[in-house]
Amino acid sequence: MMYDAVGIGAGPFNLGFAALADGAPELSVAVFEAAEDFAWHPGMMLPGTHLQVPFMADLVTLADPTSEYSFLNYLKLSGRLYPFYIRENFYALRREYSDYLRWAAHRLDSVHFSHTVTGLEYDDGRYLLTVQSPDGVRQVETRQVVLGTGTQPWVPDAVEPAVQAAGQAFHSSDYTRRRADLDGARRAVVVGSGQSAAEIVADLLAGWVDEAPGRELTWMTRSPRFFPLEYTKLTLEMTSPDYIDHFHGLPADTRDRLGAEQRGLYKGINADLINQIHEQLYQRHVERGPGTVRLKTATALESLTQAPDGGLRLTVTDADDGGTQHIAADAAVLATGYRYREPAFLAGIADRIHRGPDGRFAVDREYGIGEGLLVQNAELHTHGFTAPDLGMGAYRNSVILNRIAGREVYPVERRIAYQEFGSALPTHRLQESTP
Repeated sequence: MMYDAVGIGAGPFNLGFAALADGAPELSVAVFEAAEDFAWHPGMMLPGTHLQVPFMADLVTLADPTSEYSFLNYLKLSGRLYPFYIRENFYALRREYSDYLRWAAHRLDSVHFSHTVTGLEYDDGRYLLTVQSPDGVRQVETRQVVLGTGTQPWVPDAVEPAVQAAGQAFHSSDYTRRRADLDGARRAVVVGSGQSAAEIVADLLAGWVDEAPGRELTWMTRSPRFFPLEYTKLTLEMTSPDYIDHFHGLPADTRDRLGAEQRGLYKGINADLINQIHEQLYQRHVERGPGTVRLKTATALESLTQAPDGGLRLTVTDADDGGTQHIAADAAVLATGYRYREPAFLAGIADRIHRGPDGRFAVDREYGIGEGLLVQNAELHTHGFTAPDLGMGAYRNSVILNRIAGREVYPVERRIAYQEFGSALPTHRLQESTP
């Protein structure tokens, strides 16, 4: 069978691709995922944590509000629509959103788990995928490929490999599975200042710090402060087709500069959580006095090694005064983020991938990196911070599906912002429609 498009990887974005592909019945689509079942950030399923975007940022709603794969339909079929309504909170719990994604994945016949793509070649107008599944190895033919393998946990080079091998330091993506490993530690360090780091610190303050006498917790970041996630309305307008058009048209060095400046727009901490942590610290100060919890900003990790006593030694530099310190610890949680890593099977089609002078994907405005090759969340450097944004997933999939189908399967908004970006006069007015 020749597919029109095959998605590789079944994270939220390619699940949305599969769900919205139902709106184009003339297309034959498959999505292959190496994992045995769906899992979305299982290592960070802490009690009470929630999304940082409203529930409408599901797989389909912003492209097709009538889709059976919407979050609201999931709630209805789960018998929880009215409780969610009475709750009057737009932000779904992280666990229920993960359950929703798994529910959608199991309803989609086009999504295939335990299917690992090990090879990718091109021949005579078609891509040939080598796929390993429980039924053996087979070759799959498709006209187009949608790459959605996602980002991977990143650990800085400053962390000595032996420290990770010994289990004394681990990435935040493993936190819930490794949380018990901290029980034997007296001194713990959390490195990083994004949402994950803050959630881990709040969790440790709620229990670990006081579960045994003499415990010490250090939270450190190289950022100049613990940035809140900026979530004002005019800033949210930057998660729009308007801003993507503007950003994509800028020179690469300008995009890189803006990308570095805009980290607080998608990597910051929920303001309520920052306030919660301060309240936890204040209550501890009142009840136990100061001294067991340290927060350090503008603190860059130079090295994390094993100490002679079997513990950890962190060498850090203050970005403001240049001074160097050494921090002793027994365990470290590395909330150091995620980075895109090209899958090895792309080597088979290396000559078909468009790249910039720096070797990164040259992603066109409609998410292509070559004829018949499209990407999901691999375009941070070309499309800006909307790349990992769940709320823009349905928009991107609309663009991708329209491109694959050669017709407008889903209407794509061209201008939704009240503000203007760039010096060029806008070519479209704010869209209005009549039902």
